Amino acid sequence: MDRSAMAREDELDRIELIGLVACFLTTFAFLPQAVKTWRTGSADDFSLPTLLILEGGVALWAIYGVLRAAPSVWIGNGITLVLAGFILSVKLRQAWPSRN
Repeated sequence: MDRSAMAREDELDRIELIGLVACFLTTFAFLPQAVKTWRTGSADDFSLPTLLILEGGVALWAIYGVLRAAPSVWIGNGITLVLAGFILSVKLRQAWPSRN
């Protein structure tokens, strides 16, 4: 491998590191909301349309990250998909309680 290719690879690694830090910060900013929802069992603070749109967008970003082989994109969005999916499931259970 020539020097210019190695320099580009090192730069991409640094760029991916920035992406991973951004992924960590933005994904885990959502964690307190998921914890609050878990503790209270309530998702009243969330709009159902907003959660549905968020889940769709995050799912598409995760797919994009996989297709682009960009771990900082698919990892962060994959985790956010799970956290927002949990909140969405609580919201849906509140909207349509089961009949026993």
